[in-house]
Amino acid sequence: MELGKKKQLSFSKTKSNVVQDKDSKIFNLVNVILLLVFTVVIVVPIWNIVASSFASSTALAEGNFIFWPSEISFENYNRVLKDPSIWRSLLVSVGKTVIGVLAHTLFCAIMAYALSKRDLKGRTLYSTMGIITMFFTGGMIPTYLLIKSLGLLNTFWVYIIPALLSYYDVIILMNFFRDVPVSLEESAKIDGASDWKVFTSIYAPLSKPALATIALFHGVWQWNDFMTAKLYVTDKALYPLQMKLYEIITQSQAASSQGLNAALTINTTSKGVQLATIVITTVPIIMIYPLLQRHFISGMMLGAVKE
Repeated sequence: MELGKKKQLSFSKTKSNVVQDKDSKIFNLVNVILLLVFTVVIVVPIWNIVASSFASSTALAEGNFIFWPSEISFENYNRVLKDPSIWRSLLVSVGKTVIGVLAHTLFCAIMAYALSKRDLKGRTLYSTMGIITMFFTGGMIPTYLLIKSLGLLNTFWVYIIPALLSYYDVIILMNFFRDVPVSLEESAKIDGASDWKVFTSIYAPLSKPALATIALFHGVWQWNDFMTAKLYVTDKALYPLQMKLYEIITQSQAASSQGLNAALTINTTSKGVQLATIVITTVPIIMIYPLLQRHFISGMMLGAVKE
């Protein structure tokens, strides 16, 4: 009897395992299908933009293609790359992104390091003031008047100084700094290290995932930002690439109102230039992201698990 019960129990477990394996395979198959659909939904529009940027004016006017145009032309890219203002705007974008990322990351890291110390006097007040800035702003007009009073209008530093602080980034770094063992800091201070030495030699090297995440977030924002130039910059020599793209689009829309025949001719060329400019402005971010992907994924997991 006991042998029969053991065989029946073993058979039930085997049957249960088979059912679970079958359910697991179905679940994995559904996930793969959903992932493929999601990938297609994202990739096809992006590929269509890239393909359209290589289309001739005739093929772009017809618009009867999805994956590749019937007539290829590099005229759109020639027109964009031969425009001196595009290269000047590219230089401004690269400069404000690089300098902005370095300044923003360093500023937020120093502030987060100070606020991570529980014995800091006035720490609650500083934290409350920072949290308030996450929910409330002065508004567009008061901010404009402040930028004007600081003498930042039509200067390169209007891209850097107002964007130095993001309290959201400070919170991310502050929580990461709190996880650094206090014994490391105590050992360094016993050897005579200053707070600055502790920050640069211990906290900063151990916080590379968090710093890389903050740098990537702010770098993407700096690269895509055009509202700062639109509100505070009138000198076209200081226009970033995104503002130049916005200018191309608005000029195209203005030209389309001149008449149907003229609009047809202008739009086919201007639309191709717009698409080529979009591709050119997107390529640097696509190239930089793989270099920071490892740190970015680690940074996204900050605080998700303990120990």
